[in-house]
Amino acid sequence: MNIFGIGLPEMALIMVLALLIFGPKKLPEIGRSLGKAIRGFQDASKEFENEFKREAERLEQIVTEPMEAKLEPPSQPVLSPAVTETTAQAETDEVVVAVSPDEVKR
Repeated sequence: MNIFGIGLPEMALIMVLALLIFGPKKLPEIGRSLGKAIRGFQDASKEFENEFKREAERLEQIVTEPMEAKLEPPSQPVLSPAVTETTAQAETDEVVVAVSPDEVKR
């Protein structure tokens, strides 16, 4: 019997020391309190595990279900091809402005 890496002789020594320190009247109360603490920890652990599994299943469902594609109407009216070509040409033209030194001083 090996609990938490402690063998039977070590466990007996701990029980004898606890009996000597706390006395026979306090020992059952301490055991009950320790049992309740361990039970609370186990319940919290199970609740955390269940919550984690639920979240993992929800995320898996979101990832595996197909996505819906929705087309939205354009927010601005579509320009005709002639207007688009004129706009593209205007954007690529370079504008050169000659400024004389007198105009810069003003």
